[in-house]
Amino acid sequence: MIVRRICHRRAWSSTPRFLYLYTTAQSPTPSPLTSRKLPFIGYPNNSINVNDSFILCNLLIKIECRKVGLCLFSSQASVDVGTSAGIVDVPLAQTGEGIAECELLKWFVKEGDQVEEFQPLCEVQSDKATIEITSRYKGKVAQFLYVPGDILKVGESLLKMVVQGAQVPTQKQDVSENFVSHYSEVNKCKTGGVLSTPAVRHLGKQYDINLNDVRGAGKDGRVLKEDILRHAILKGIIKDSIGIENADSRDQFLKGEEDHSYVPVELGSQHGDKTVPLRGFQRAMVKTMSMAAKVPHFHYVEEINCDALVELKESFQNSNTEPGVKHTFLPSLIKSLSVAISKYPWINSCFNEDSMEVVLKGSHNIGIAMATPSGLVVPNIKNVQSLSILEITKELSRLQQLALANKLNPEDITGGTITLSNIGAIGGKFGAPILNLPGVAIIAIGRIQKVLCFADDGNAYPASVMTVNIGADHRVLDGAYVARFCIEWKQLIENPELLILLMR
Repeated sequence: MIVRRICHRRAWSSTPRFLYLYTTAQSPTPSPLTSRKLPFIGYPNNSINVNDSFILCNLLIKIECRKVGLCLFSSQASVDVGTSAGIVDVPLAQTGEGIAECELLKWFVKEGDQVEEFQPLCEVQSDKATIEITSRYKGKVAQFLYVPGDILKVGESLLKMVVQGAQVPTQKQDVSENFVSHYSEVNKCKTGGVLSTPAVRHLGKQYDINLNDVRGAGKDGRVLKEDILRHAILKGIIKDSIGIENADSRDQFLKGEEDHSYVPVELGSQHGDKTVPLRGFQRAMVKTMSMAAKVPHFHYVEEINCDALVELKESFQNSNTEPGVKHTFLPSLIKSLSVAISKYPWINSCFNEDSMEVVLKGSHNIGIAMATPSGLVVPNIKNVQSLSILEITKELSRLQQLALANKLNPEDITGGTITLSNIGAIGGKFGAPILNLPGVAIIAIGRIQKVLCFADDGNAYPASVMTVNIGADHRVLDGAYVARFCIEWKQLIENPELLILLMR
């Protein structure tokens, strides 16, 4: 019965428990109680010597240890561990709706650093945004569980921290179970009995090096990154000079300033193939373009005379009183697009294939495709129908700066209703865009260029002409509707006075 109660983590009996009287570590070794008899159910005469109880306790503990591998039943020792300090896992929190995984870009701290509450720990990138993960605890970084470049799921532990007992989250299992869990986690950091960090194991795996063959120079024989590089040099896997150079970049790698600074170049790989994993926005583009490829597209192409738009932009720039504002063609195109959408709302809709419904969006959240070092990203300007051209200019500049710095927020990327792709900023004349689902329309804008045009009477004249290509979801939009919409938009661009007349 007693063993069953121990297995179920219940009291041994309804009477007081008999445990070894532990005190603090500074106290002298206690001596067991003697001779006094205390009641104990299930023992002859319902009493037991305290000395006999200690023998019984040891026997029961040994039996339980054989069952679970390791278990503690010391009351005061458990309290000391729980109230003084504990090891907690810091998980990757939910960074946005629909985000299931993120790439770890870099660490802001190192193992052994003291961390304050809400201090940034690392930077991660999802398929929607780049986010800083902050600490929910005040404590010391014990161990990294991932290295920059790894992909981890939402909810998985990023690192382990040593925190004060008051911060340790309350759990249903007792301290002994937590200790067993931590003991098993520590064993995971060993490869065949060799102590090493995740970064070192990752490096050894890249060069197919068995850590058991490497002599560790760290504390308790821990294998360091320098040990891996030294072993690789001795085996002729990498060049000596490159190995030394990468050994010097250890701090830079730990901070995550350069994702691949720790990877030495192998012999003969200067002209070989290179496998590059897709991360962040590039992974998102694979998913969205694969989905969009299943949608039946059709494209409508039109040329627009932009002479009036050129004059309007020059007028804005000449009368500009704000040094930080740079006027371009794009804000006027965005505003005129919003005015045209007000007359043709199906252009600003999304299609739900499961319910076979079309949702006409009330807000004109116009997305702008931007090419960044991290890949293609489409932030959107919210509620364009309520913004002035100057407000659109400032918001567009803010989004461009954040995109280049890879600092866009999830709110900046989500909620778009229609997309503009300004390929003319790079120099292209024409493009066939692919839908940015769940939107039903996307517009590619070509470069404005001077061309020779002919009037109805046959006279030739120069004009600034821009080519636009509207890609549409043919399940929702037909060619006539898109054509009428494009004509409306074209008139607003070619005649800015109409835009002023219709703006709210």
